[in-house]
Amino acid sequence: MELKLKGKRALVQGASQGLGRAIAEALIQEGAKVAICSRDPDRIAKAGREIGAAAAIAADLNHPGAGTTLIKMAEEHLGGLDILVTNTGGPPKGAFEELTVAQWQEGFQSLWLSATDSIRAALPGMRKRQWGRILLVTSVAGREPMNHMNVSNGLRAGLLGLTKSISNEIAKDGITINALLPGYTDTERLQELNIPKERITSQIPAGRLGKPEELAALATFLSSEPAAYITGQAIACDGGYLRSI
Repeated sequence: MELKLKGKRALVQGASQGLGRAIAEALIQEGAKVAICSRDPDRIAKAGREIGAAAAIAADLNHPGAGTTLIKMAEEHLGGLDILVTNTGGPPKGAFEELTVAQWQEGFQSLWLSATDSIRAALPGMRKRQWGRILLVTSVAGREPMNHMNVSNGLRAGLLGLTKSISNEIAKDGITINALLPGYTDTERLQELNIPKERITSQIPAGRLGKPEELAALATFLSSEPAAYITGQAIACDGGYLRSI
């Protein structure tokens, strides 16, 4: 299938490792011109060299307004922006009564405001060109809450509603927006959560963890021309983990 991504300009957030890097690399392999970002200047520069990114930008999306600034920088590097992939690290885990107000505020900035700021800044250019693809990398936790992941469960569920709401406003402009719901995937984030793999895989019908490149394949298709009629959706890549339809 010809995805018609050659020459398209993309920004992938949180791309120094894990899912973000896999998505950026897949888009590059399809001929897209890709800018990547993460908060660590050295790590993002190294990742950029290794995958052949057009630009590697250091940006900390935990800071208010960073999403808007990042979009402007990416547009300057690429000459415009056709594809936006929002992706940030997961918030801290903890029982509800253990979480502080500061942790909730940090999660809101990282997961929610960074995404809305980025989308708001990217939309004018996409509307002008009457073409755009927006992908929000969220989690299956947005649909089925995970134990002790209250910040993630609450905010990611809200992003799914926002995705559908925005899609109704921008579809007429040739712009799609979809949420990707990765399940348990073999990344550095999973190692940080310190959950035994055996306990996880026993809950997954596929009997194994996901691979970053599997989510990247889904993201690449949804970024393409053939995916123009898919919008406002929350699509899981989870080996059958979700029990709801």
